[in-house]
Amino acid sequence: MITLTYEYKLKPTQQQAAQIDHDLEVCRRVWNYALRERKDWIASRKCPVNACSLRSEYIIPADVPYPSFKVQCQRLTEAKRLNADLASVNAQALQQVLRRLDQAFDRRKNLGAGFPRFKKSGQMRSFSFPQLGKVPLRDGAVKLPGLGWTAIRQSRPYPDGFLAKQARVVKRASGYYVMLSFQANIAIPEPPLVGHVVGVDVGLEYFLSTSDGLQLERPKFFVDLQRKLKSLQRRLKRKQFGSANWKKAQSKVARLHEQIANTRKDFHFKAAHQLCDGADVIVVEDLNLIGLSRGILGKHMLDAGHGQFLNSVLPWVGFKRGKAVVKEKAAGSSQECPDCGEPVRKALKTRWHECPCGCSMPRDIASGLVLRNRFEKRCRADSAENAPGEDLAGSALRSSQDSVNGESPAIREALAG
Repeated sequence: MITLTYEYKLKPTQQQAAQIDHDLEVCRRVWNYALRERKDWIASRKCPVNACSLRSEYIIPADVPYPSFKVQCQRLTEAKRLNADLASVNAQALQQVLRRLDQAFDRRKNLGAGFPRFKKSGQMRSFSFPQLGKVPLRDGAVKLPGLGWTAIRQSRPYPDGFLAKQARVVKRASGYYVMLSFQANIAIPEPPLVGHVVGVDVGLEYFLSTSDGLQLERPKFFVDLQRKLKSLQRRLKRKQFGSANWKKAQSKVARLHEQIANTRKDFHFKAAHQLCDGADVIVVEDLNLIGLSRGILGKHMLDAGHGQFLNSVLPWVGFKRGKAVVKEKAAGSSQECPDCGEPVRKALKTRWHECPCGCSMPRDIASGLVLRNRFEKRCRADSAENAPGEDLAGSALRSSQDSVNGESPAIREALAG
């Protein structure tokens, strides 16, 4: 089973846009009501037995069950008969709101975090439909429950051989979008660890440096627009809260933030495709990105978005194009010589690698070579442990120009079959 999510911009009519805003507002109220119900039940079980609060107490009988997802769905069904606003929204969309809240409480229990937060007016940004009709798609339009046929900007064709299963409507500063989830009952094998290997070192001076000598400058997405953002936020501060001019200024700030995020993601996808154009196996660093984002250069680390690139964009592009993305330990990769393997201590300000063995190159490229060497060494060690006659994926690290470019042949064969 493989799932693809395609994003399209909606072009709703005025009536459909008003219905989407109404659905978002009702979903927000359902979220807040269900969250308050759960927090009150939990607080009622924490009252001390020998004292009472000076302000208020939660009086909930002891035999009242915990408002779990199942219990709240049953109460929602009963409330829809009495409340016209609830009845005007798709029932499954409201149930998905309760499911998201239930998942948030599960994460709270597993991670030891705090309670989910209440959502103010306008903070509910999306709702989902877990089921669509029999024929929910046609050229330039999608049929959504409660909205009917809604025009979309079909920026890419629908995937062949896939069925549209779910849809999520998202409201952003630039308009409304729909996320369509397509599924196909096919199995895609993992890409083999064979072919041309490239080590990738990420940083702040250069966004990435490869063992082949490629170095991409780091665009300063947020820093370049920080002055404009500061000016817009000052104008917003001077507006009367809740007025029409305040909403216009707030929309400009939101649009600028969205522009920064879109520009960053676009650069990440282009960089990932550029890496896949010249490699069959991409070896990246296994970094503690959360720790790095809390340091003195935290703003620039978050601006570069290495986490989005290494954990989301690059693996997806590699999977689609049949390239393997492997993580290697980053400890000491910048303090090791790629030719002789001896440690060469360097301060952070030293950006050039010089070794007594004669190796001289930029520090980041040397780190990429070290990552590649570590991966090849690990593959040879794993291959030596295999029984005779078994060919381990990665034991033959040869050049494969036929598979360097193009989409994954495994995906094409699976869809064709």
